[in-house]
Amino acid sequence: MKTEHHPENGTLLGFWIYLMSDCLIFAVLFACYGVLGRNYAAGPSGKDLFDLGLVALNTTFLLFSSITYGFAMLEMAKNRVGTTLFWLGVTGVFGAAFLGVELYEFHHLIHEGATPQRSAFLSSFFALVGTHGLHVTFGMIWLVTLMFQVAQRGLIPENRRRLLCLSMFWHFLDVVWIGVFTFVYLMGTL
Repeated sequence: MKTEHHPENGTLLGFWIYLMSDCLIFAVLFACYGVLGRNYAAGPSGKDLFDLGLVALNTTFLLFSSITYGFAMLEMAKNRVGTTLFWLGVTGVFGAAFLGVELYEFHHLIHEGATPQRSAFLSSFFALVGTHGLHVTFGMIWLVTLMFQVAQRGLIPENRRRLLCLSMFWHFLDVVWIGVFTFVYLMGTL
């Protein structure tokens, strides 16, 4: 075989199937939080623990990263390698800021004694929010890898397809975070 055969849109279909399986994972985690989220075991509740200002700042970082990724995709459509890489870099900065704030929040909660072992509420909280943070971490690794590939090979069709898949993944994480922000943090402080 002299040329590589890649079915048109085969990657995108496979990636949509992956995203649907990820939806199921998050649906289970949201369901667990919904069932366990009010079981405090005489410990602190979300109202006692959550700093909505910090969470709002974190939400802003993630939403801005989605906007800047959109700018990168617009530049990719114009075949501008340099500005595509610039916007991907800005996306990475916002993603790193999001992870930094989330790690700070986890460290602060654990320092206060609000560990996953403390109550069912905290177990389900750390499982849901931690899984989302793990996804953002993998997205950041993928983003940096793609930036190197685009810098080396340009906006070849393979890199465009990869950037499109990462775009779907990144925006999916934003949608999940809106659910976390609303269901966990806002409702948890009421």
